[in-house]
Amino acid sequence: MKLSEIKKHLAQLETMEFKLPNGTLVPKHFHVTEVGKISKTFIDCGGTLRQESVINFQLWEVDDYNHRLHPEKLLNIIKLSEEKLGLRDVDIEVEYQSDTIGKYNLDFENGSFLLVSKKTDCLAKDNCGIPVSNPKLKLAELQNQQANCCSPESGCC
Repeated sequence: MKLSEIKKHLAQLETMEFKLPNGTLVPKHFHVTEVGKISKTFIDCGGTLRQESVINFQLWEVDDYNHRLHPEKLLNIIKLSEEKLGLRDVDIEVEYQSDTIGKYNLDFENGSFLLVSKKTDCLAKDNCGIPVSNPKLKLAELQNQQANCCSPESGCC
């Protein structure tokens, strides 16, 4: 999700919730402790120089049950961050505490923000000899395809 998208969703919400990949909700008394701009310059395993920029939100919970972050307050924090940090309309990455700091992509569905698990990946598969994986087929599907291809109704004979 890009910055413009979260602003659009926040403008339409009265309350907000963040849902973890396992379906549980981040406790309602969470705080957004940081809105940041992260730029990363790196070389992948194939020797290609790459740059990546994301906007980072850090969610934090503490035993402060009397405060709730409302959508308009987060919108104000985002607007201030845009002014002070010069944020562009790039993807948002969310940090949230698990065993260590977990990093998530952000999505929105049915009025909830979804924290989507991030995965590592090789960005230079063609340069470092990683074979492209073949799609996995179920044997039953393959048998059905073969059975249908030469049936009298298939028109192949």
